[in-house]
Amino acid sequence: MERVTVARTLTALRRTLLGLVGLQVGLAVALSLIDSYRRRGKKPKPFPVSGPDTVPVGDGEITTYTFGRDLYDDMLAAIDGAKKQILFETYIWKGDDIGWKFKTALTAAAARGVDVHCVYDGFANMVVSPAFKRFPPSLKVLRYPVWTAGLRVWDLRRYGRNHRKMLVVDEEVAFLGGYNIGSAYATEWRDTHVRITGPGVWDMKRAFADFWNLNRHHRLRRNERPLLLETASDWDPQIRVHKNVPRQWNFPIRSMYLEAINRASRNIWLTTAYFLPDQDFVDALAEAARRGVDVRILLPLKSNHIVADWISRGYYGQLLGAGARILRFRDAMVHAKTATIDGSWSTVGTANIDRLSLQGNYEINLEVIDPAFAAVMEEVFRTDESNCLELTLDEWEARDLNRKFTESFLAPLRPLL
Repeated sequence: MERVTVARTLTALRRTLLGLVGLQVGLAVALSLIDSYRRRGKKPKPFPVSGPDTVPVGDGEITTYTFGRDLYDDMLAAIDGAKKQILFETYIWKGDDIGWKFKTALTAAAARGVDVHCVYDGFANMVVSPAFKRFPPSLKVLRYPVWTAGLRVWDLRRYGRNHRKMLVVDEEVAFLGGYNIGSAYATEWRDTHVRITGPGVWDMKRAFADFWNLNRHHRLRRNERPLLLETASDWDPQIRVHKNVPRQWNFPIRSMYLEAINRASRNIWLTTAYFLPDQDFVDALAEAARRGVDVRILLPLKSNHIVADWISRGYYGQLLGAGARILRFRDAMVHAKTATIDGSWSTVGTANIDRLSLQGNYEINLEVIDPAFAAVMEEVFRTDESNCLELTLDEWEARDLNRKFTESFLAPLRPLL
């Protein structure tokens, strides 16, 4: 009799839990559909940006871009000027006007004898026209597949998406940052990318080659030789490239952030498109604020993923209570993944402050220790801050019960994002 009672209790508990999860997922889907309907036909408003800014760092230079059109012009110019090799990698590659400009430029480079390698993520481009994703044989294209685990469904190391965005040309110049490839990103989204020259370019090339060689079996030509690299002749201690490699269970970008935050003594200015950190990350920021560090977190007022917005708000009370400031970018999507600390340390890259980026996806971030570059990043932050609404602790605590309930109800979905 006791066994029957226990079995019935466990069955009821499982049904309750499944029903709760179903309600959470249902609410998330409903919020997404409502938000999509409300956005229909609406265009983002203009936002303040500055032109490309170049500073010397070590034996090279770093140029910072905050407007997509400026970035795309320089990336296309680099492709058009390529003589030996182009390594191009992106998460989203739209089949629109900008997407076709890149495809045409890469095809033309291959036609004149340049060795062109391209990588894009299959899942992120499922809605892109199949016609656009047909490439001439002169381009070596790796489509990172939608389903990456194969028959190893239990192996969590094989589920990461390829969220990286980079371009390396002739070992002379490299581009890295948050910009995907598409017309909307050229003028409607606020993002950050950098162009680097000098020894750091070789590290970027190695990062591309490592991913290509690890995943080249996804190409149809199984007998293709690996992408080989020459040994680097120089190394710049002011610039480091950090790569998240889920296949190897290696996630250094999170550690990079935590180390810099824990060392901070003056300011931490962080910009991210999606803010869904783990509790250790929140604790590090809160502790920095409590010891007197100027902690500012700049986020979209409304991102393109409304569920992520609702879930991220669950951390606001802890941060505001500790003295951190939360700045919400208005009228457009801010998609940058950057931070600058104490006037000397900065990072720009592809990783958001969420579980998927910090402990799930293939990501790449540049870490720069240089006062001149930090000054540029601080100026970029101030420009973005001029377009923000600050969330105060009083305003946060005064939100209505409906908002508090929705935030709490969706909180268990955090590990999925």
